[in-house]
Amino acid sequence: MLRILLLIMSFLASAIAAKAETLTIYTYDSFASDWGPGIPIAEGFAKQCECEINWNAGADAAFLLSLLKTEGSQTEADIILGLDTNLMAEAIDSGMVATHATTAQFNLPIPWDNPYFVPYNFGYFAVMVDNEMMAEPPQSLEELVKGDYADQLVIQDPRTSTPGLGLLHWMYAVYGDEMDQAWQDIKSNILTTTPGWSEAYGLFLGGSAPMVLSYTTSQAYHEMVEETSRYQALIFPEGHQIQVEVAGISAYSDQKELAQQFLDYLVSSEAQTILPKTNWMYPAVDIGDSLPATIQNLPVPSNSYLLDSETAGATRTALIDIWLTSLIQ
Repeated sequence: MLRILLLIMSFLASAIAAKAETLTIYTYDSFASDWGPGIPIAEGFAKQCECEINWNAGADAAFLLSLLKTEGSQTEADIILGLDTNLMAEAIDSGMVATHATTAQFNLPIPWDNPYFVPYNFGYFAVMVDNEMMAEPPQSLEELVKGDYADQLVIQDPRTSTPGLGLLHWMYAVYGDEMDQAWQDIKSNILTTTPGWSEAYGLFLGGSAPMVLSYTTSQAYHEMVEETSRYQALIFPEGHQIQVEVAGISAYSDQKELAQQFLDYLVSSEAQTILPKTNWMYPAVDIGDSLPATIQNLPVPSNSYLLDSETAGATRTALIDIWLTSLIQ
């Protein structure tokens, strides 16, 4: 009887230990895809912690935030990965994020000092063009907005997608109080609006439209992986919107120590070297010559925009309302 009891106790202890060694990370679909950074980062982290990572991937980060708010204290998330500065304030105000203890020398276009979120990469939103489909693309945002490019642009929905929300802030930065008119001007040039980046870029690569909202670094992917200059990022003189993507520890996680270890690994040189060639963004820390030359040589916008997280959070609903109203008029 004693032996059986000991075996049962041993089994329960093993089950508890196995559960404690699994880290659940909520993120967007492309991060955890077969070609994204999730797999090699999970493999690298597993060597340090002897744990497993369970990916819970959704369409895009804005959708992810809505899911986390719906789940509340019942969420299984230990790490929230993929929100950006436009969504940070809402996540913090909702109480879903715990403070972190990560320290790193960040190499970002902006100063960083946030107790809840750790930046892991950044980029510049840009319109990508297929040069074989469009010989004379717009040379400025103004030309894209007011020019005759009927049904030639694919964008993402700002209610579910961080690139879509980034475009709202980009338009607001350039047009200010005249943004509603700018949306009315550009709406005939928009072929469709997709829930997330993956769907939009798939339509672009499939030839449905010669232009898509993406990042300047998307150009590097095609040059490095496909060895083609067919797809180019358009650099506009008005300037470009910056996106800084972040990760944080779920306030409801029972694995906070392991989650903290993951954040520290995410901004380590090993993990940061993975991101530029899989997530196709700039790393959040300086990785020196490990940054591919193709990315180093990309054109960088001479002017850029980024609202602080509090202002971005406060204006999000109003900007979405303007977008919706303008496109249905």
